[in-house]
Amino acid sequence: MTGTKNSGNGILEQISSSGPLISDGATGTWLQSHGLEPGGCPEEMNATEPRLIKKMAAEYFEAGSDLVLTASFGGNRFMLKKYGHENRVREFNLLSAEHVKSQAPQQGFVVGSVGPTGEFLDPLGNVSELEMKDAFAEQITALSEGGADAILIETMYSIEESSLAIKAAKENTELTIMATMTFDKGPRGFFTMMGTTPRQAAEELVKSGADIVGANCGNGIETMLEIAKEMRGAASAPILIHSNAGIPDIRQGQIVYPETPKFMATYFKYMAGQGIDILGGCCGTTPSHIRALSEVIRSG
Repeated sequence: MTGTKNSGNGILEQISSSGPLISDGATGTWLQSHGLEPGGCPEEMNATEPRLIKKMAAEYFEAGSDLVLTASFGGNRFMLKKYGHENRVREFNLLSAEHVKSQAPQQGFVVGSVGPTGEFLDPLGNVSELEMKDAFAEQITALSEGGADAILIETMYSIEESSLAIKAAKENTELTIMATMTFDKGPRGFFTMMGTTPRQAAEELVKSGADIVGANCGNGIETMLEIAKEMRGAASAPILIHSNAGIPDIRQGQIVYPETPKFMATYFKYMAGQGIDILGGCCGTTPSHIRALSEVIRSG
């Protein structure tokens, strides 16, 4: 296979010309099912298990993904410090992008995954805005150097942290910037852990400079459809939805995500009809889910 180019706004151009794009499925649960031990560091596998990381990317591209995320979700210095790897930020992120790029077809996109730092900003925590922004810049720069076509700042709860990551990406790259937040449903509707609604998220993420906004994780496909509608109504920017395969349950000692590829594909097709621009999976979704999604979207 031939790799992608560091292609700036290619994803936005594809959305404009071709309609909905298909993202990939889960990274963490895929790795767990292929040998990642409980409590292990997924990002380290870019160095220790490169063939496995490449296999995951290849499976998603072959299943129909237009874009595949790097195995770099916790690849910032704060998260990696928990494993004693705070000095390997550049190494892990550079490799993560190179591995996906090596498996990408000519029109496939490599998306650098950037998750939360796990820290709170001063005065709630001990990290300054400059320290957090620098940590994001360190990670994002390495992802770009490794060949990422876009950056996805994902699974965020704090608008402030999301905005710092977006600014770090804008100041250090010319890549497409995507940002998603995670919402829970309460008596008064959907909110992040820090109290942001889907509408507020869509508006504020765009204001901060994100090219594409949306939601990921925490919910099954039916609930994500509700969130998608709220965000679509609040922003003219493209919307990305990465849904879990339902809420996990423990069956015979195993964690099981209950939503089948066929079940999710039906809702994904409806989302596409509602103007959602990038569709894909989060925890519990597999290449089989992406294949089913691809089939219903591309069958018209």
